Amino acid sequence: MKVLTAQSAGFCYGVRRAVELAERTAAEDGGCSLLGDLIHNAYVVEDLERRGARKIQDPASLGPGDTVVIRSHGELRGVVEDLKRRGVRCVDATCPNVCRIQNLVARAEAEGRQSVIIGEPNHPEVMGVASWGDHPLVFDGPEAVKAWLQTPENRDLPLTVVAQTTCVREIFESSWEIIKKECTNAKKFDTICGATQRRQTEAAEIAAKVDVMVVAGDRKSANTRHLAEICRKYCPRVFQVENADELPDLTGCSVAGLTAGASTPAGIIKEVVAAMSEEIKNEVAQETEAAEETELRPEETVAEEPKAEEAPVQAQEAQEQAEEAAAPEAAAEAGREESFEELLDQSIKTLNTGEKVTGIVRAITPTEVEVDVGAKQTAYIKFNELSDDPNANPEDIVKVGDEIEATVIRVNDVEGFAELSKKRLDAQKKWEDVERAVEEKTIQEGVVTEENKGGIVVNVDGVRVFVPASQSGKPRGADLSAMRGEHVKLRITEFNRARRRVVGSIRSVLDEERRAAQEQVWANIEVGKRYTGTVKSMTSYGVFVDIGGVDGMVHISELSWSRIKDPKEVCKVGDTLEVYVISFDPDRRKISLGVKDHNRDPWSDFMNTYGVGDIAKVRVVKLMTFGAFAEVVPGVDGLIHISQIADHRVERPEDVLAEGDIVYAKITAVDEERQKISLSMRAVPAGYGDEGGEE
Repeated sequence: MKVLTAQSAGFCYGVRRAVELAERTAAEDGGCSLLGDLIHNAYVVEDLERRGARKIQDPASLGPGDTVVIRSHGELRGVVEDLKRRGVRCVDATCPNVCRIQNLVARAEAEGRQSVIIGEPNHPEVMGVASWGDHPLVFDGPEAVKAWLQTPENRDLPLTVVAQTTCVREIFESSWEIIKKECTNAKKFDTICGATQRRQTEAAEIAAKVDVMVVAGDRKSANTRHLAEICRKYCPRVFQVENADELPDLTGCSVAGLTAGASTPAGIIKEVVAAMSEEIKNEVAQETEAAEETELRPEETVAEEPKAEEAPVQAQEAQEQAEEAAAPEAAAEAGREESFEELLDQSIKTLNTGEKVTGIVRAITPTEVEVDVGAKQTAYIKFNELSDDPNANPEDIVKVGDEIEATVIRVNDVEGFAELSKKRLDAQKKWEDVERAVEEKTIQEGVVTEENKGGIVVNVDGVRVFVPASQSGKPRGADLSAMRGEHVKLRITEFNRARRRVVGSIRSVLDEERRAAQEQVWANIEVGKRYTGTVKSMTSYGVFVDIGGVDGMVHISELSWSRIKDPKEVCKVGDTLEVYVISFDPDRRKISLGVKDHNRDPWSDFMNTYGVGDIAKVRVVKLMTFGAFAEVVPGVDGLIHISQIADHRVERPEDVLAEGDIVYAKITAVDEERQKISLSMRAVPAGYGDEGGEE
């Protein structure tokens, strides 16, 4: 029989930091105030009270000269700003992980995005985080998310989704899956505390192996309550206790498990472990005593009385056997005690070169960044190991209180310090991301930085990706230097870490997008539907227009109401045209488009503008042996008979006119039924239209 204790039980970094700050502030300032419970543990709160850190309920009672410690869960933004405005000294013990969520919500608001918090609406951490936005949404799980998404317009909002640091992983992930499926523009930030995740995972693993599971922690602690909920999925007997006095009867238990919330002090955990071990030992002793009594019952066993001279020898042998039998148990108990002491004293762990560590930025000096990684050595990151950019300002990369990951590059146990490198870890992560992108064929985004021999170079999150000219998405022989500065999408197609060679393809992404766009067009096309397209190419009989990945053809007769001989008269490659579908053949993949608005009647335009006797400025569109046709309004032509071209005899119209000429002509007759117009240049007064003349 044994007790399995979670390695991650007890204070997390944020809680330990908050308690230390409160203790130090109370000692240095001769006392301080706390806005509510610093952490969710009554024993810690009582101890702080004895040290001079008193809890108050009304922030308005504080004034200039007072000192207040902001609790680890954070506080309402307005409350803190009001305290500072009134001259109250604020010592911020907010967990750095909570600060990160507050910043994410504030940034989302600044970007015009809707912030969504998955967590307990009435928890102080969530209430504090929500105060960093004007209109955040808080959902306690997937059902609340589903209900909100019943309103269709909510699905199109740009969302920034975060989680309470102690949120149950399953609740956050199931809520995100719904949002990802239903919403068109959602960003996810996994803000569940890493220590919380490890604690929950370890609790589940232990609960699956034991007969009874004990969760130690204050009943107001959300993360302790979540631990108990997780354990109940794997173990039928789960008890949440605040101290060793509440420990249940462990009768019938052969293996017991123990974990504790992030705000549970080490002393309480140790007491619970000792009580559990003692109870199991007592149970074992009782069972052993009962078994011995059963074995020595007179009716089943007959023992010979030892002879007088043998009694001392037998007594000595019995004592030696008992001591020998007790030795393994004593050794096991000592081993458990030593292991638990190691667990509780995280601060004495030693760093090793090459190890990846996570810590909190404590200070930024003129030459380096000091990081608290929970080790006995003081850890530093020199500026040249912080970023690839030698001109970068360290405070633009990290700030005091930020969580940071780095790799250990040097340890000096004699002087008690360790050198870290964020730059090297970032580089390692980049190559891991590249390798994963190749395996998963994910689309990457980057910026074209230069033209190279045979292609271009794209910077993807600091990694140089070579894209051959054939994969650039541009036609053969195109000027690739014009792509410099463009933001492009590509896939990594080749990766050689040893040679630091990465090859990508823009063309594959463009082809995929084009195919998707084509399918979308063909799935929704219908006669009369309008599109905004781009002229891709031109022929003598019409133009081809791209309407979203699919080319349709506009015949020259459908380009304009005016009579034209060449499409170049009205458009050119690259122009944007408003077109509509005249007809389409999905089997042959052909689409006929039009530009002319057939809802408009050119003859009505003419009749509403001109009448018989009016003089109009017309354009000669065609010469015949008997005269010339001239456009009066787009789509309506009139005939200038050869006899009406001039006030003298004309042998051929081309002797006086040429196609494209702009002349003045008088409307002499209109045949409404046949829609014919007679024009006369001869009837126009001399000098009409000249500068200073009548128009």
